[in-house]
Amino acid sequence: MTDNVESVLSKIRPHTSSSLAHQKAPATLLRAIEATFREQNTEPSSTAYFAALLTTLDGALQSSRASGPAMGEGDVIPAVLYLLAAVVPFVPHPVIRSNLSTVISLTSPLFPTLTPHAPPLRSQITLYGAVLLALDRSHLDAQGLRQAFMTILQLSLDPRPKVRKRASEVVKEVLVAPPPPLVKHPYAEKVAEWVKAALAEISSGGLPKFKGKKADTEGSEAAIHLLAFLRPVLPTLPTESLAPITSSLLLLPRLGNPYLSQSAYSILSDLLTMSLDDPTVDLQSHISELLRVILSTPPVKTDAALNAAWASVLGNTMLAYHHVNPEECVSQLSKVWKALWTLLESPDAATRKTTAEALSMVGRCFTPQTIKAAVKEKDTTEPKTPIRKIIAQTSASLDALAYARAIPEVLSVISSLIESLRFRNGSRKNSTAAEQLLLPLITKIADLRVKKTFEYKEAADNTLGTAMKILGPEVVLRALPLNLETVDRQAGREPRAFLLPLLAQPHPSPLGHFVSYFVPLTERMFDLHTTAEAEGRQSEAKVWSVLVEQIWMGLPGYCWGTADLKQALTPQFSQLLSQLLYNQPDLRPAVLRALKIMVDSNVALGSGEPEKIAKLPETVRADAISEEEAQANISFLRTQAESWLAVLFNVFGSVGRDNQGMVGDVISAWIAIADPKEVTQAYHKLVALFKQNLSKAQNASANNKGQASDSMTVMTQDLLLLMLPHLSSADASALFDLYMTTDVLESKDNGVQKRGYKTLARLVESGKVPIDAAAVFKKLEGLVDGLAAAAKKDRFHLLTALVQLIPSESLHLIPSIIPEAVLGTKEPSEKARNAAFDLIVAMGKKMAAGGVVKRNMVEGMDEDGAGEATANIEEYMTMIAGGLAGATPHMISATVTAISRLVFEFKDSISTQMQTEIFGTLLVFLGSANREIVKSVLGFVKLAIHTMPADLLRPHLKDLVPALLKWSHDHKNHFKAKVRHIFERMIRRFGWEDVYGCAQEEEARKVLVNIKKRKDRAKRKRANAVEDDDDVPKAKPVAGDAFEDVLYGSESELEDSDDEDLPAQNSSSKRKGKDTGARLRVDDDEPMDLLSGAASRVTSKSHRKKPGQDAAHFKMDEETGKMVIDEESDGEGGAEAEAAGEDVAGNAYLESLTSVDGFKRGPNGRIKFNKDTKKRRREAEADEDVEMGDGEAAQKPGKKSKKKVEPKFGQEFKAKKAGGDVKKNGMDPYAYMPLSQAAKKQNRGARIGIAGKR
Repeated sequence: MTDNVESVLSKIRPHTSSSLAHQKAPATLLRAIEATFREQNTEPSSTAYFAALLTTLDGALQSSRASGPAMGEGDVIPAVLYLLAAVVPFVPHPVIRSNLSTVISLTSPLFPTLTPHAPPLRSQITLYGAVLLALDRSHLDAQGLRQAFMTILQLSLDPRPKVRKRASEVVKEVLVAPPPPLVKHPYAEKVAEWVKAALAEISSGGLPKFKGKKADTEGSEAAIHLLAFLRPVLPTLPTESLAPITSSLLLLPRLGNPYLSQSAYSILSDLLTMSLDDPTVDLQSHISELLRVILSTPPVKTDAALNAAWASVLGNTMLAYHHVNPEECVSQLSKVWKALWTLLESPDAATRKTTAEALSMVGRCFTPQTIKAAVKEKDTTEPKTPIRKIIAQTSASLDALAYARAIPEVLSVISSLIESLRFRNGSRKNSTAAEQLLLPLITKIADLRVKKTFEYKEAADNTLGTAMKILGPEVVLRALPLNLETVDRQAGREPRAFLLPLLAQPHPSPLGHFVSYFVPLTERMFDLHTTAEAEGRQSEAKVWSVLVEQIWMGLPGYCWGTADLKQALTPQFSQLLSQLLYNQPDLRPAVLRALKIMVDSNVALGSGEPEKIAKLPETVRADAISEEEAQANISFLRTQAESWLAVLFNVFGSVGRDNQGMVGDVISAWIAIADPKEVTQAYHKLVALFKQNLSKAQNASANNKGQASDSMTVMTQDLLLLMLPHLSSADASALFDLYMTTDVLESKDNGVQKRGYKTLARLVESGKVPIDAAAVFKKLEGLVDGLAAAAKKDRFHLLTALVQLIPSESLHLIPSIIPEAVLGTKEPSEKARNAAFDLIVAMGKKMAAGGVVKRNMVEGMDEDGAGEATANIEEYMTMIAGGLAGATPHMISATVTAISRLVFEFKDSISTQMQTEIFGTLLVFLGSANREIVKSVLGFVKLAIHTMPADLLRPHLKDLVPALLKWSHDHKNHFKAKVRHIFERMIRRFGWEDVYGCAQEEEARKVLVNIKKRKDRAKRKRANAVEDDDDVPKAKPVAGDAFEDVLYGSESELEDSDDEDLPAQNSSSKRKGKDTGARLRVDDDEPMDLLSGAASRVTSKSHRKKPGQDAAHFKMDEETGKMVIDEESDGEGGAEAEAAGEDVAGNAYLESLTSVDGFKRGPNGRIKFNKDTKKRRREAEADEDVEMGDGEAAQKPGKKSKKKVEPKFGQEFKAKKAGGDVKKNGMDPYAYMPLSQAAKKQNRGARIGIAGKR
C-alpha cells in the first residue's frame, strides 16, 4: 500500500474515541474494514479499500431501501462516502474505469437526498472529481455521468460556501485536465453554454432557485457566485464561447450592484490579457464594440473600487485593441486618455494608482506613425496630434491644484511616456522621440526636484532615472548640467548631485562620453579634494571624495554593449583604470564591475543565443548593438586580455580574502575570451610560481614551526582554481598529478590542503582527466594521516566525485571509504557533516545501480566470507551496519546516524524485512548507558516514525514505548523534550489507545497522560485564539534540508510544548494606513500662487510640528522666561506611561533573546532554548521589581489599572516624597520582616528568602 494512502488513513484512525459522531463513524468503519482484511489475509491497498467500501455502500443502501438512506452525522452512508473520497484519488485509474458503472449506479441517485446535508454532499462531489479525472474520452459519455457533472456544476452556485467552493474546484480540476490527446475537455462546451445561460438569466433579472438551506438567492448574490466560479475556469472554455461571454459580462454593470460591476470588469481584464497571450482567443470582432460600451458606462466618481476596476479594464481593452488593429486603436487614444485622466483627481489613492497603470497601458499603444507625426509638429505652438496633446495635458497637471495629491501618479505616467517614446526612427545614432518631445518636461521635473518645498523627491528621482535610462546621461546632462564645481556655485546655479546615483543603471550613451566628460571632472574634483585636505577643511574634502566615488560608480552603466568600445578604451584610459584598481580601494568595485560587464554583455550579444540575451537588462535588449558589432568588440577585448589578466592577477594578490571573490569573477570573465595560448602561458607561470612558493613555505616551516600560513602559495592556488574550466586536458592531467602529492595534501598549511582537495574534486568533475579509481583511492588512503580538520569537507567532496567513476566490477573499493565517511557524520563542522552525508548517499546510489562486490579483494575480509556478492542497497546497508560492532561509542553513534540518513534516502528501495531488522537492531541500543549512542538512536526513532510504514512499526510499540519512557525524566541533552516530541508523533500516527496500551508502569502512563493533556490544552488555546483574532500568524515550517527537518524539526517543536502561549499581536499593526489627502502649505514669508507651481506648495502631511511647540504646554516664569515644571505635575504620569510603553515595545525583542523563556534559532532553523541560569533569574527578578515599583507612575491619569499589582515586602516603609528610607513606629525597614508574611504562598515566586535576601 502506498505511503500516500496510509498517510491519509492514519489521520482518520485515531478518531475512534472521538465524542463527535461525524469523526467517530468513519474511524470505526475503517477499523472494521481493516479487521476484515486481517481475517481474510488480504493485503491492505487502495484497490482493496475501494472494493470494500463499494460493497459496504451497496449493503447500506439495500438495508435502507424501505425507509430511505439515513444521512445523519453518525450514519453509515456519510461515513462510507467520506472514506471513498479519501481513498479514490489513490486508486489506479484502470480499476476506476472497470468499476465506473457500479460507482455511478450506487452514488448518482443519492444527489437529491444529499442536497440538504452539506458534509456528505462535499464527499460525494470530491468522489466524482477523482473519478472524472481517471476516465478517458470513451468513458465520459457513460449513462448518468454527464448528469452527475451537470449537478455538480449547478452546485457551484449553491448558497453554502463550502459546498460551492468544492463544486467549483472539482469543475475547474476536471476542465484543466482533459483526457489525452484532447486540448479542451469534452465537457467544456456544456460548461460554456451553462455560463452563458446563467449570465443571460441574471442580466434579465431572473432569480435562480436552489434546494439548499436557503430557498432563494438574490440575483446579485448568484451573479457574484457565478463570476467567482467563472474566473478560474475561463481559460479552459472553448475560444468561440469567449466572445458571447464578454458581451454578457458587459451587461452586468447595468444592474447597479457595485461589487458585481467590479467583478465583471476584473474578469474582462483577465479575458483581454488572455487574448494577448493566446492567439487562439479571438476577440477582434468585438473589441471595438467592447471599448465603446466601456467608455459609454463610466462609474460614479465617488465609487473608488469601481473606478479602479473600470480604469483597469479600459487600459487592458486598449492594449488588446492595439494588438488586433493598431491603426484603429490610435483613433481612440485621445478619448480614452481624457476619460482616464479625470480619475487622477480622485481622493482615493488606490484609484489613482490603478489609473496611472491604465494610462501606462494606453501609452504602449503609440504606433511609429503616430510618433513620427508628433515629432514633425514638435516646433508648433498648438498641439494637434494625440501624443502632443497628451504631453501638454501632462505638463499642465504638474502646476494644477486639482492634481496636487496625484503628483506621484503623474510622475509615474511621465516615466511610462518616456519608455513608450524610445523610438529612434531607424539607426541607433538617431535621437529618440522622447528626447525631442519630452526634454522640456524632464527639465521641469528636475527644477521641481531642487525646490525645498517639493515633497515627492523619490517619485521625481524615479522619473529622472527613467529618463537617464532611456535617453542616456549624454542627453540628460546636456539639458541638466550638474553644476557641482566652484564656478557654478559662485554663479548661483543650483547643484544637481542627485543625478549622479542615476548613472549606474544601463543606458545607451557611449563610453566615450564618460571618458571625455566625467574623467576630467573627477580629476578637477580630486585636486579640490587634495587642496581642501591640505588646508584642513575635512568636511569639504569628504564632500569632494564622495562626489568622485559617485561618478565612478556610474562607469558600469556605460559598459553595456557600447558601440564605441574600441575608440573609448584607449591605452591612457586603460592605464587610469589600472591605477584606480591598484591605488583606490573605494573605487575598485565600480571599475571591476565595469570590466566584467564590458566582457559579459558583448559575449551575450555576440552569441546570438536568445537565452543569453534574455539575461541582459531590458534597456540593453531594447536598444542593443548588432551581433557583428558585439563580435568586433570581443575581438578587440581579446587583444587586451593578456595585459588585463596580468593587472587582475596582481590585484587579486594584493586585496584581502573578503574582496578576492569579486576580482575572481572578473578574471573568469576575461579568461573565457582570452586566446588559448595566452591561457596556457599564464597557467605555466602560475604553476611555476606555486612550486616555488610551496618549496619556500616548506623550508620556512621546517626552520620556524610557528610560522603563519603562506599567503602567496594559497593565492596561486586560488588563481589556478579560476583557470580550471579553460585548461586543456594535458594541462589538467599535469595539475592533477602535481596536487596528488604529499607536499600538497599533507602540507602543514591548512589553506594549501583545502585548495588542493578542492582543485582535485573540480578536475575529477570536469572529466578532462583520465582517472584510475583504484589507484587514486589507494593513494588517498595513504595520505589520510596528515589530513587537517579544515580540509575534510573538500576531501569528502573529492571522494564523492571519485565514487561516480568506480566501475561496476570494482565496487570492492567502497568498503574502504565507509569508515571515514561514517565518522565524518560526527564532525564539528556542519559543512563537513553535510559533505559526509552526501558521500554516504552517493555510495548508496552507486551500489543501488548494480554491479559486483568482490569480497576477496576487500581488505580484512575473512576467507569464509570471500566470494562475489551482487551490489544493491541492502548489501550496502549491511556494510554500513558493521560499524555497530565498533569499539567506541563514537563509532556506534556515527553508524546509527549514517543508517538514519540511508533509511530516509532509500526508504522505497529497502525491503520490509530489512527495515524490520534495522529497527529491531537499533532498538536494542536505546537501552545503552552511553548518552551519545542514545542521542543518535532517538533521532533514528523520530525519523522511523515519520518515514517507515505504520504496519511495520506497530509490532515494535510494546518494546519501543517502555524503552522511551525510561528517558522521559532525563533532562540532560534535552532527552526529556526529545522523548516528548517522539511520543507526540507516535500518538498522531498510531492513535492514543495503541501507544498508551504499551505503557506498563503507572508512573510511565502518567507521562503519556501529561503529554496528551498538554497537546489538548495547546489545541484549545489555538482554537480560542483563532476565534478571538483571525490574524494570528501561523507557524511556518522549517525551510532547509529535508532530512534535517525530519530529524530535528517537528510540528510540536514549532508550537513548543513549554511555550504554548500564542504570539501577541501589536494592535497598532492592524490599523490601516489612510490617505490623509493633500493640504496647502502655509508660508508666512511668501504669498501663495494657486495657479502655478501647485506641486511644490502642497503637502501630504496632516500636521507638522513647529520647533518649540511642545514647550508651549509648560508654565512659564514671567520674570525670567524659564519653564516651570511641577514635581507632581498631572501630565507627568501620562508622559511616563508613554515612555514605559515605548520601553516595553523596544525591549521585547531583546528580552526574547536574553531572558529565561527566550530562545534562538540556528542557521538551519533549529530552536535552542536559553539555559535557566542564576544570572538570568536575577535579571528577570530585577525587571519585575522595576515594573512593580513603577506600576503606579506609569499608570495614565483617569484610567484604572487592568492588572492588580501585588504589594512588595516593606512597601509600607517606602518614602512618599523623600529620597531615602524612613523609620515607622521606631523600626528600621530592613531589620524586621514578619515570618508569616515571608511564608505566604503568593510570595514564593519572587524567590525571596526568610532574611529578605535574594
